[in-house]
Amino acid sequence: MANQTYNPYDNAKAQFDKVAEMLKLDEATRDLLRAHRQELHFTFPVKMDDGSTKIFKGFRMIHNDARGPGKGGIRFHPHETADTVRALSMWMTWKCAVVDIPLGGSKGGVICDPRTMSLAEQERLCRAYMRRLHSQVGYNVDVPAPDVMTNGQHMMWMLDEYESITGQRFPGMITGKPVGLGGSLGRTEATGYGVIYCLRECLKNMKIDITKTSASIQGFGNVAEYAARMYADLGGKVAAVSCWNVADKTAYTFRKEGGCDPAELAAIKDSFGSIDKDKAIALGYELLPGDAWLSQDVDILIPAALENQITPENFPQISKQVKILCEAANGPTTPDCDKLIQDAGIMLIPDFLSNAGGVTCSYFEQVQGNMNYFWTKEEVLEKLEKIMTGAFQNVYSLAEEKNLYMRDAAYVVAINRVVNSVKARGWV
Repeated sequence: MANQTYNPYDNAKAQFDKVAEMLKLDEATRDLLRAHRQELHFTFPVKMDDGSTKIFKGFRMIHNDARGPGKGGIRFHPHETADTVRALSMWMTWKCAVVDIPLGGSKGGVICDPRTMSLAEQERLCRAYMRRLHSQVGYNVDVPAPDVMTNGQHMMWMLDEYESITGQRFPGMITGKPVGLGGSLGRTEATGYGVIYCLRECLKNMKIDITKTSASIQGFGNVAEYAARMYADLGGKVAAVSCWNVADKTAYTFRKEGGCDPAELAAIKDSFGSIDKDKAIALGYELLPGDAWLSQDVDILIPAALENQITPENFPQISKQVKILCEAANGPTTPDCDKLIQDAGIMLIPDFLSNAGGVTCSYFEQVQGNMNYFWTKEEVLEKLEKIMTGAFQNVYSLAEEKNLYMRDAAYVVAINRVVNSVKARGWV
């Protein structure tokens, strides 16, 4: 669960303000890029299985669409807030810009817990949410996708509702759909693979052999699982994995002598990324407290859960052995940790660069859907690797040339691209 002491939107604005000052942006441009072009806050009723009606609160926000249609996921989470959606949509703007795809930043969410809802209730929720949103989204306006605790089935229910209302077929209006129903091959792996493409390039630049490294991972949802799989395939050792346990409502860190087997753990997790602790113990895994992932003697930390997980309070737990902090989640470290990371000599791969593989493949899915022509998995992953590798090296080169912290370098690249777009449009 995110650390509620930190407001993610304040974090996002603080990160922008720092680079806006570095770039000497004029006041109007700063005001435009600190604000959202559109915010939708709404409530909607859903009939529950027991016959009662429950009122849910939903959001959809576009931060900036100067570079193209809005793009961003939809979260179902009991702790969703307007400020979380604001922060995530702003980060999506920079994420699309840093990898140079022609999309803007948006995000959506519903305050709910799908883990406690039947599939029928989840379907009614998805359809009701889309009924409120259908006039505000579309392949050339704002393109949703899955996010925390949403999946391809949720997207299909939303697409079906949208197409029922419009009376037409628009497979490119939403991404993250199942393969065979307009989804792209490679999308499931894309975010996690993108994380490791960046990590691999970083290790090459640092002249470190990936087969001699170990990593500790927080989270075991889709992103973390496929990051772990590719990292292990490249010869790295997954020393520990931490994730939330739904049954116990607590987090555990799983560790195993000789390293964790991502495929083995994937076989005993549920659709929300919760690993069955009893089965893990039977397979020889040791159970540690949830935050123990942070203190492992490893070379690489990969936070791949929620925002605000690494703070000045728990930063001292990080082992002196850690050389790279690879942010796979959105905003997993708080802004006041940046100086601590730099002082510790830890190389940072910032979130909106590291995890941009997901939105890049979503862009591929959108393009394929609009053309009604689909690529092979090999084509998708080849294009993904090329974009992610190029984006990382572009940011790394700027950081080296200007002696910039990697997060600042990534922001400079992204913000400059968005600024050029809003100025070309005459918005400022």
